[in-house]
Amino acid sequence: MENKVVQAIEKYSTFLSGPADLDQLKDAAGDAKFVLLGEASHGTSEFYTVRAELTKKLITEREFSIVAVEGDWPACQAVNRYIKGYDTKHNTARDVLSSFNRWPTWMWANEEIIDLIEWMKNHNEKHETQPKVGFYGIDMYSLWESMEEVIAYLTKIDSPDAEVAKKAFTCFEPFNRDNQEYAVSAGLYSEGCIDEVAKLLATIQRKKEQYPCEEEMRLNLEVNALVAYNAERYYRSMVLRDEESWNIRDTHMVHALNEIMKFYGVTAKAIVWEHNTHIGDARATDMAHNGMVNVGQLIRQQNKPEDVFAVGLGTYSGTVIAADEWGVNHDVKTVPKAVKGSWEDLMHRAGAYDKVLIFNEENKKNFQQRIGHRAIGVVYRPEYEQFGNYVPSVMSDRYDAFIYIEESRALQPLVLERVVL
Repeated sequence: MENKVVQAIEKYSTFLSGPADLDQLKDAAGDAKFVLLGEASHGTSEFYTVRAELTKKLITEREFSIVAVEGDWPACQAVNRYIKGYDTKHNTARDVLSSFNRWPTWMWANEEIIDLIEWMKNHNEKHETQPKVGFYGIDMYSLWESMEEVIAYLTKIDSPDAEVAKKAFTCFEPFNRDNQEYAVSAGLYSEGCIDEVAKLLATIQRKKEQYPCEEEMRLNLEVNALVAYNAERYYRSMVLRDEESWNIRDTHMVHALNEIMKFYGVTAKAIVWEHNTHIGDARATDMAHNGMVNVGQLIRQQNKPEDVFAVGLGTYSGTVIAADEWGVNHDVKTVPKAVKGSWEDLMHRAGAYDKVLIFNEENKKNFQQRIGHRAIGVVYRPEYEQFGNYVPSVMSDRYDAFIYIEESRALQPLVLERVVL
């Protein structure tokens, strides 16, 4: 079986030697409204640089206007405001990336993303099309920051709804911004703030047309309220069922993305940057057996097949930025050669070079086997990799294409010292 897969990879893959070789992915995506770009880790330089080059092509040649990433909404809004010229405080992309001050900061506060941010800003300045190309975080870990954003905006416009927001935030204050403390209190002892954030979200959604909308402030208000509501649900569920908390998070990311799409209108087209475990269809992995869904699955279910194009990324060996435990200092770790028989190992055996493989009707049948596919998180212990870092996957069902990097190198964080949570 392995030899047949290797032979099929040799036959259907093409060399990846530079940005020009990414044109085939742009062309294969056709008129898709969603192009999902994955990564096998949050700390690999090539995953960022390759996605950035493909993103530029999609913006300039396919009129994509949204870049949505696995990041916090408030911090990414700082980037969005910078590239759209709303921000008068920051002079460079390097300055604005200081907004990413919550661990793991390196995911977005890194050298590799600077070029794309400056490129997007320059693109917006050169083109008068509306709406401008935007950069958005669709994750939901920013419970406290999002609550503060809601209060600040409602107070600024002198809205009576500010009192509803302040009441909701007051409920969270005893937990001192400690997500774990809130999770235990709400999940185990039912001492949570669900009623308060539900009332806040309902109020904002009911009255959203009444709020001023300049510089996307109405969208910002609504999504921050959505973050607060779903983050509360996420932390309340995480101590009870991992599967439920996962589903809340990925469903939220799709909800937030859809709100951005509605804001941009019927011609909206979005590029999504997230980990492979989010953008690769969960139904093609063992996640489905555990009752888990993900962004890739939900977006495919909500749209026509031709409107979604998902690209996975992976590597055979190299280095990566990660941490030994959640919240501790990160460092450069060695990514060992892929486990024998894994997807990455088979890609390597098909030729020790970077390559692109596009799955289509002609070749999909050659990649229907369930094969281990490497996934590295922000917490990573290479010495234990073979016991938990490979996700059984039907690759041609999980993705529409795959980008393989033979030997990758670690991302370059802007700030190397530990940042307080």
